[in-house]
Amino acid sequence: MTYTENLWLFLTLLFGIIIVPGMDMLFVLANSLTRGRNAGLSATAGVMAGGAIHTLFGALAVGILTTLAPSVFTVMLFVGAGYMAWIGITLMRSSIAIDAVGTATARSLWVAFRQGAVTCLLNPKAYLFVLAVYPQFLKPQYGAIWSQALVMGIMTVLMQLGVYGGLALAAGRSRDFLVSSPQATMLAGRAAGAIFIVVAGLTAWHGWAAS
Repeated sequence: MTYTENLWLFLTLLFGIIIVPGMDMLFVLANSLTRGRNAGLSATAGVMAGGAIHTLFGALAVGILTTLAPSVFTVMLFVGAGYMAWIGITLMRSSIAIDAVGTATARSLWVAFRQGAVTCLLNPKAYLFVLAVYPQFLKPQYGAIWSQALVMGIMTVLMQLGVYGGLALAAGRSRDFLVSSPQATMLAGRAAGAIFIVVAGLTAWHGWAAS
């Protein structure tokens, strides 16, 4: 697999996980609906800051593993593949729906930004996701780990901006669509689940070939 193909695969997986309704999406919607578009965009910026820190965490973890414990890095490939497959199966079996969006407590744009960052950073699933996914895409044969992580970090925050920022700009319609279209959100979740399963299979195959 070439570096370009590797990035496209990561982008597809990234879109799949961000488009599925979750904590970050609900927080952005809540701020947008109760405090206005600027608050929603500030919350989006906070989530993007959290995403950048997750990328830094993933890069450090992969860098340490590849340098100090390459055998553990190979094991992480298989563990990550198993975790991604589990996420995929869970998404395909679940029915994702949004019943209501609660009120936001943000009193200023700075508070919305700060709470968005904290909401993103305190999500334990995000760290498990990073530990499972990043070893699959940050590979020494593609160059320096830090430069690859920089590209993936930029892709992550731009995808968050596109999805969450778009929701913030069209908060009312976005909320109505999510609430009134449970079938659409369920299909989005199942499509994302299928993507995870495919990537997990590819990861396991590459890990087996490398070992």
